[in-house]
Amino acid sequence: MKKRIYVAYTGGTIGMKRTESGYAPEPGYLTEQIAAMPEFDNPALPAFDLHEYTPLLDSSNMTHHNWREIAEDIAVHYDAYDGFIVLHGTDTMAYTASALPFMLSGLQKPVILTGSQIPLCEVRSDARENLITALMIAARYAIPEVCLHFGSTLLRGCRATKISAGGFDAFASPNYPPLGTVGVDIDIDWDHVLPLDRGVRNRLTLQPLDTSAVSVLRLFPGIAADMVRNMLQPPLKGLIIEAYGVGNGPEKSRDLMDALAEASARGVVIVVCSQCLHGTVDLADYAAGSALARAGAISGYDMTTETALAKLRYLFSLNLTPDEIRATMQTNLVGELTRPDEE
Repeated sequence: MKKRIYVAYTGGTIGMKRTESGYAPEPGYLTEQIAAMPEFDNPALPAFDLHEYTPLLDSSNMTHHNWREIAEDIAVHYDAYDGFIVLHGTDTMAYTASALPFMLSGLQKPVILTGSQIPLCEVRSDARENLITALMIAARYAIPEVCLHFGSTLLRGCRATKISAGGFDAFASPNYPPLGTVGVDIDIDWDHVLPLDRGVRNRLTLQPLDTSAVSVLRLFPGIAADMVRNMLQPPLKGLIIEAYGVGNGPEKSRDLMDALAEASARGVVIVVCSQCLHGTVDLADYAAGSALARAGAISGYDMTTETALAKLRYLFSLNLTPDEIRATMQTNLVGELTRPDEE
Protein backbone atom coordinates (compact mmCIF):
# COMPACT_ATOMS: atom_id res chain seq x y z
CA MET A 1 0.00 0.00 0.00
CA LYS A 2 1.29 3.45 -0.91
CA LYS A 3 2.49 5.50 2.06
CA ARG A 4 0.62 8.69 2.95
CA ILE A 5 2.46 11.83 3.99
CA TYR A 6 0.98 14.93 5.60
CA VAL A 7 2.55 18.20 4.49
CA ALA A 8 2.05 21.19 6.79
CA TYR A 9 2.78 24.35 4.81
CA THR A 10 3.44 27.12 7.32
CA GLY A 11 4.91 29.64 4.89
CA GLY A 12 8.42 30.65 3.93
CA THR A 13 10.29 31.22 0.71
CA ILE A 14 9.37 27.85 -0.83
CA GLY A 15 5.82 28.96 -1.69
CA MET A 16 6.34 32.66 -2.29
CA LYS A 17 5.40 34.53 -5.47
CA ARG A 18 7.31 37.30 -7.16
CA THR A 19 5.60 40.69 -6.68
CA GLU A 20 6.53 44.31 -7.35
CA SER A 21 7.67 44.52 -3.72
CA GLY A 22 9.72 41.32 -3.85
CA TYR A 23 8.86 37.74 -2.92
CA ALA A 24 5.73 37.40 -0.79
CA PRO A 25 3.46 34.54 0.33
CA GLU A 26 0.16 34.15 -1.48
CA PRO A 27 -2.58 31.76 -0.38
CA GLY A 28 -3.03 28.83 -2.74
CA TYR A 29 0.01 29.62 -4.86
CA LEU A 30 2.21 26.72 -3.70
CA THR A 31 -0.62 24.24 -4.31
CA GLU A 32 -1.01 25.60 -7.84
CA GLN A 33 2.72 25.26 -8.49
CA ILE A 34 2.85 21.66 -7.26
CA ALA A 35 -0.23 20.71 -9.28
CA ALA A 36 1.42 22.06 -12.45
CA MET A 37 4.59 19.98 -12.01
CA PRO A 38 4.26 16.40 -13.31
CA GLU A 39 7.14 15.14 -11.15
CA PHE A 40 4.91 15.39 -8.08
CA ASP A 41 2.59 12.79 -9.68
CA ASN A 42 5.46 10.36 -10.22
CA PRO A 43 4.55 6.89 -8.90
CA ALA A 44 7.88 6.80 -7.04
CA LEU A 45 6.52 9.43 -4.65
CA PRO A 46 4.10 8.73 -1.82
CA ALA A 47 0.58 10.07 -1.73
CA PHE A 48 0.56 13.37 0.13
CA ASP A 49 -1.92 15.93 1.36
CA LEU A 50 -0.88 19.56 1.69
CA HIS A 51 -2.46 21.68 4.41
CA GLU A 52 -1.86 25.40 4.04
CA TYR A 53 -1.77 27.48 7.21
CA THR A 54 -3.68 30.73 7.57
CA PRO A 55 -2.02 33.14 7.62
CA LEU A 56 1.13 32.01 5.86
CA LEU A 57 4.15 33.21 7.82
CA ASP A 58 7.59 34.48 7.03
CA SER A 59 9.50 32.44 9.60
CA SER A 60 11.00 35.57 11.15
CA ASN A 61 7.49 36.12 12.57
CA MET A 62 7.34 32.67 14.18
CA THR A 63 6.75 32.44 17.94
CA HIS A 64 6.36 29.57 20.39
CA HIS A 65 2.61 29.84 19.80
CA ASN A 66 3.23 28.79 16.19
CA TRP A 67 5.36 25.86 17.41
CA ARG A 68 2.33 24.69 19.34
CA GLU A 69 0.09 25.05 16.29
CA ILE A 70 2.45 22.87 14.25
CA ALA A 71 2.78 20.26 17.00
CA GLU A 72 -0.99 20.11 17.47
CA ASP A 73 -1.46 19.72 13.72
CA ILE A 74 0.89 16.74 13.68
CA ALA A 75 -0.78 15.21 16.75
CA VAL A 76 -4.28 15.52 15.26
CA HIS A 77 -3.23 13.78 12.03
CA TYR A 78 -0.73 11.37 13.58
CA ASP A 79 -2.74 8.15 13.23
CA ALA A 80 -3.82 8.82 9.64
CA TYR A 81 -0.39 9.32 8.05
CA ASP A 82 2.92 7.50 7.81
CA GLY A 83 5.08 10.60 8.03
CA PHE A 84 5.02 14.37 8.19
CA ILE A 85 6.71 17.25 6.41
CA VAL A 86 6.74 20.81 7.70
CA LEU A 87 7.41 23.42 5.02
CA HIS A 88 8.99 26.33 6.84
CA GLY A 89 10.99 29.48 6.24
CA THR A 90 14.72 29.08 6.76
CA ASP A 91 15.32 31.97 9.17
CA THR A 92 13.89 30.22 12.23
CA MET A 93 13.59 26.67 10.93
CA ALA A 94 16.24 25.43 13.38
CA TYR A 95 14.26 26.88 16.31
CA THR A 96 11.11 25.01 15.28
CA ALA A 97 13.11 21.83 14.58
CA SER A 98 14.58 22.12 18.08
CA ALA A 99 11.24 22.68 19.82
CA LEU A 100 9.16 19.93 18.20
CA PRO A 101 11.13 16.95 19.62
CA PHE A 102 10.33 18.10 23.17
CA MET A 103 6.68 18.75 22.34
CA LEU A 104 6.01 15.44 20.55
CA SER A 105 6.60 12.82 23.22
CA GLY A 106 6.56 9.23 21.99
CA LEU A 107 7.13 10.20 18.35
CA GLN A 108 7.70 7.06 16.26
CA LYS A 109 7.19 8.45 12.75
CA PRO A 110 9.39 10.79 10.70
CA VAL A 111 8.77 14.51 10.93
CA ILE A 112 10.92 16.40 8.42
CA LEU A 113 11.28 20.16 8.21
CA THR A 114 12.37 21.60 4.89
CA GLY A 115 12.05 24.68 2.73
CA SER A 116 14.16 26.49 0.17
CA GLN A 117 16.39 29.43 -0.52
CA ILE A 118 14.66 30.13 -3.86
CA PRO A 119 10.88 29.82 -4.37
CA LEU A 120 9.47 26.80 -6.19
CA CYS A 121 8.11 29.08 -8.93
CA GLU A 122 11.62 29.99 -10.12
CA VAL A 123 13.49 27.96 -12.73
CA ARG A 124 16.69 27.57 -10.69
CA SER A 125 15.13 26.65 -7.36
CA ASP A 126 16.25 24.27 -4.65
CA ALA A 127 12.64 23.87 -3.53
CA ARG A 128 11.73 21.04 -5.89
CA GLU A 129 14.65 18.83 -4.85
CA ASN A 130 14.23 19.53 -1.14
CA LEU A 131 10.52 18.72 -1.15
CA ILE A 132 10.78 15.61 -3.33
CA THR A 133 13.63 14.23 -1.24
CA ALA A 134 11.80 14.97 2.01
CA LEU A 135 8.73 13.12 0.67
CA MET A 136 10.83 10.10 -0.25
CA ILE A 137 12.65 9.99 3.08
CA ALA A 138 9.42 10.35 5.05
CA ALA A 139 7.82 7.50 3.12
CA ARG A 140 10.70 5.06 2.83
CA TYR A 141 12.62 5.34 6.08
CA ALA A 142 11.13 4.75 9.52
CA ILE A 143 13.11 7.46 11.29
CA PRO A 144 11.34 8.06 14.62
CA GLU A 145 12.39 11.64 15.21
CA VAL A 146 12.18 15.24 14.09
CA CYS A 147 14.65 15.91 11.28
CA LEU A 148 15.69 18.81 9.10
CA HIS A 149 16.44 18.13 5.45
CA PHE A 150 18.13 20.78 3.36
CA GLY A 151 20.44 20.42 0.39
CA SER A 152 22.57 17.30 0.68
CA THR A 153 22.00 16.36 4.32
CA LEU A 154 19.39 15.05 6.72
CA LEU A 155 20.02 16.39 10.23
CA ARG A 156 18.61 15.73 13.67
CA GLY A 157 16.32 18.70 14.24
CA CYS A 158 17.55 19.50 17.73
CA ARG A 159 21.17 19.47 16.53
CA ALA A 160 20.71 21.74 13.52
CA THR A 161 21.58 25.38 13.07
CA LYS A 162 21.50 27.72 10.09
CA ILE A 163 24.99 28.51 8.80
CA SER A 164 24.39 30.22 5.45
CA ALA A 165 22.05 32.97 4.29
CA GLY A 166 22.43 32.10 0.63
CA GLY A 167 23.86 28.61 0.19
CA PHE A 168 21.79 25.57 -0.75
CA ASP A 169 23.44 23.64 2.10
CA ALA A 170 22.21 26.25 4.53
CA PHE A 171 22.11 24.11 7.69
CA ALA A 172 24.65 22.07 9.61
CA SER A 173 24.83 19.86 12.68
CA PRO A 174 28.19 20.93 14.13
CA ASN A 175 28.34 18.54 17.07
CA TYR A 176 26.49 15.48 15.77
CA PRO A 177 26.86 13.49 12.55
CA PRO A 178 24.19 13.90 9.85
CA LEU A 179 21.44 11.29 10.01
CA GLY A 180 21.66 10.95 6.26
CA THR A 181 23.40 12.17 3.12
CA VAL A 182 21.66 12.87 -0.17
CA GLY A 183 23.42 12.34 -3.48
CA VAL A 184 22.87 9.76 -6.18
CA ASP A 185 21.53 7.64 -3.32
CA ILE A 186 19.90 8.51 -0.02
CA ASP A 187 22.10 6.99 2.68
CA ILE A 188 20.76 6.87 6.23
CA ASP A 189 23.28 6.49 9.07
CA TRP A 190 21.16 4.23 11.25
CA ASP A 191 23.84 4.10 13.96
CA HIS A 192 23.04 7.73 14.76
CA VAL A 193 19.24 7.59 14.42
CA LEU A 194 17.20 7.28 17.60
CA PRO A 195 15.94 3.70 18.05
CA LEU A 196 12.34 2.84 17.30
CA ASP A 197 10.56 2.14 20.58
CA ARG A 198 7.89 -0.33 19.63
CA GLY A 199 6.46 -0.21 23.13
CA VAL A 200 5.14 3.33 22.57
CA ARG A 201 4.35 3.08 18.87
CA ASN A 202 1.38 5.24 17.87
CA ARG A 203 1.15 6.69 21.39
CA LEU A 204 2.04 10.28 20.70
CA THR A 205 1.42 12.81 23.44
CA LEU A 206 1.64 16.56 23.05
CA GLN A 207 3.43 18.73 25.61
CA PRO A 208 2.79 22.47 25.05
CA LEU A 209 5.72 24.69 25.95
CA ASP A 210 5.56 27.08 28.86
CA THR A 211 5.29 30.77 28.04
CA SER A 212 7.52 31.83 30.93
CA ALA A 213 10.04 34.54 30.16
CA VAL A 214 13.35 33.12 28.93
CA SER A 215 16.02 34.95 27.02
CA VAL A 216 19.43 34.69 25.34
CA LEU A 217 22.47 36.84 26.12
CA ARG A 218 25.56 36.85 23.93
CA LEU A 219 28.67 37.95 25.78
CA PHE A 220 30.95 40.52 24.18
CA PRO A 221 34.04 42.38 25.38
CA GLY A 222 33.08 45.23 27.68
CA ILE A 223 29.53 44.03 28.35
CA ALA A 224 27.97 46.22 31.03
CA ALA A 225 26.98 44.59 34.31
CA ASP A 226 24.03 46.98 34.71
CA MET A 227 22.59 45.85 31.40
CA VAL A 228 22.81 42.21 32.44
CA ARG A 229 21.38 42.96 35.88
CA ASN A 230 18.39 44.67 34.27
CA MET A 231 17.83 41.71 31.96
CA LEU A 232 17.85 39.31 34.92
CA GLN A 233 15.00 41.04 36.73
CA PRO A 234 11.54 39.41 37.04
CA PRO A 235 9.64 38.09 35.18
CA LEU A 236 12.73 36.40 33.66
CA LYS A 237 12.93 32.74 34.71
CA GLY A 238 15.67 31.39 32.50
CA LEU A 239 18.68 32.71 30.59
CA ILE A 240 20.90 31.13 27.94
CA ILE A 241 24.36 32.73 27.96
CA GLU A 242 26.36 32.43 24.75
CA ALA A 243 29.81 32.49 26.31
CA TYR A 244 33.28 32.41 24.79
CA GLY A 245 35.01 29.15 23.83
CA VAL A 246 34.37 26.33 26.29
CA GLY A 247 32.13 28.52 28.42
CA ASN A 248 34.30 31.40 29.52
CA GLY A 249 33.10 34.78 30.72
CA PRO A 250 34.63 37.99 32.14
CA GLU A 251 35.42 36.71 35.63
CA LYS A 252 37.16 39.96 36.55
CA SER A 253 33.85 41.82 36.23
CA ARG A 254 32.77 41.31 39.81
CA ASP A 255 29.54 43.26 39.32
CA LEU A 256 28.54 41.03 36.43
CA MET A 257 29.26 37.82 38.35
CA ASP A 258 27.37 39.16 41.37
CA ALA A 259 24.35 39.95 39.18
CA LEU A 260 24.33 36.38 37.83
CA ALA A 261 24.77 34.90 41.32
CA GLU A 262 21.93 36.97 42.75
CA ALA A 263 19.60 35.93 39.94
CA SER A 264 20.53 32.28 40.29
CA ALA A 265 19.93 32.40 44.04
CA ARG A 266 16.36 33.62 43.51
CA GLY A 267 15.63 30.80 41.03
CA VAL A 268 16.65 32.05 37.59
CA VAL A 269 18.08 29.10 35.63
CA ILE A 270 21.25 30.18 33.79
CA VAL A 271 22.60 27.86 31.09
CA VAL A 272 25.93 28.39 29.36
CA CYS A 273 26.33 27.54 25.67
CA SER A 274 29.24 28.40 23.40
CA GLN A 275 29.50 31.06 20.73
CA CYS A 276 31.56 28.53 18.78
CA LEU A 277 29.80 26.22 16.34
CA HIS A 278 31.96 23.21 17.23
CA GLY A 279 32.86 21.90 20.65
CA THR A 280 31.34 21.61 24.08
CA VAL A 281 31.10 23.78 27.18
CA ASP A 282 33.23 22.76 30.15
CA LEU A 283 32.97 25.25 33.00
CA ALA A 284 35.88 23.60 34.81
CA ASP A 285 38.52 24.12 32.12
CA TYR A 286 39.41 27.76 32.83
CA ALA A 287 39.03 30.12 35.76
CA ALA A 288 36.81 32.26 33.53
CA GLY A 289 34.42 29.34 33.17
CA SER A 290 34.63 28.39 36.82
CA ALA A 291 33.51 31.91 37.69
CA LEU A 292 30.25 31.37 35.79
CA ALA A 293 29.78 28.05 37.59
CA ARG A 294 30.38 29.71 40.98
CA ALA A 295 27.73 32.26 40.03
CA GLY A 296 25.24 29.41 39.67
CA ALA A 297 25.35 28.85 35.91
CA ILE A 298 25.27 25.33 34.50
CA SER A 299 26.79 23.82 31.38
CA GLY A 300 24.74 23.41 28.22
CA TYR A 301 27.50 21.12 26.90
CA ASP A 302 27.24 20.92 23.09
CA MET A 303 23.64 22.03 22.71
CA THR A 304 22.84 24.66 20.14
CA THR A 305 21.36 27.88 21.45
CA GLU A 306 18.14 27.09 19.60
CA THR A 307 17.81 23.78 21.41
CA ALA A 308 18.80 25.12 24.83
CA LEU A 309 16.09 27.77 24.52
CA ALA A 310 13.43 25.22 23.52
CA LYS A 311 14.49 22.75 26.20
CA LEU A 312 14.36 25.40 28.90
CA ARG A 313 10.80 26.29 27.89
CA TYR A 314 9.92 22.60 27.86
CA LEU A 315 11.25 21.98 31.37
CA PHE A 316 9.43 25.02 32.76
CA SER A 317 6.24 23.54 31.31
CA LEU A 318 6.69 20.45 33.52
CA ASN A 319 6.40 22.53 36.71
CA LEU A 320 9.81 21.43 37.98
CA THR A 321 11.78 23.29 40.61
CA PRO A 322 14.77 25.37 39.49
CA ASP A 323 17.16 22.73 40.83
CA GLU A 324 15.30 19.98 38.98
CA ILE A 325 15.44 22.05 35.79
CA ARG A 326 19.18 22.61 36.22
CA ALA A 327 19.76 18.86 36.57
CA THR A 328 17.53 17.91 33.65
CA MET A 329 19.00 20.58 31.37
CA GLN A 330 22.26 18.62 31.64
CA THR A 331 20.57 15.29 30.82
CA ASN A 332 20.12 14.02 27.29
CA LEU A 333 16.38 13.67 26.60
CA VAL A 334 15.83 13.53 22.83
CA GLY A 335 19.35 13.31 21.44
CA GLU A 336 20.01 17.01 21.93
CA LEU A 337 23.32 16.84 23.81
CA THR A 338 26.39 14.75 24.45
CA ARG A 339 28.13 14.88 27.80
CA PRO A 340 31.90 14.34 27.64
CA ASP A 341 31.72 11.99 30.64
CA GLU A 342 29.19 9.76 28.83
CA GLU A 343 30.95 9.40 25.46
